[in-house]
Amino acid sequence: MYELKFLGRALDDLQRIDKPHQRIIKEKLLILAHNSEALKNNIKRLQGGEDLFRLRVGSYRVVFKKEERRLLILIVRIGHRKEVY
Repeated sequence: MYELKFLGRALDDLQRIDKPHQRIIKEKLLILAHNSEALKNNIKRLQGGEDLFRLRVGSYRVVFKKEERRLLILIVRIGHRKEVY
């Protein structure tokens, strides 16, 4: 099981989203922490220099970094798909 850690900006992003979508995003993050294979169709590696991934949750995207050695998932950004990248 992975530990979830939010950057300050990601927490601010999550607070700006309406409550029903917040609940769904939190549920998906818990599933990601317990069993990322269950969401493998919604996870994609982002292009660029860093080792970032995105999790698709409806119209929202969660950008995260996965550290295998420390069993840590670092949530970088959360937002609507038009704005998050």
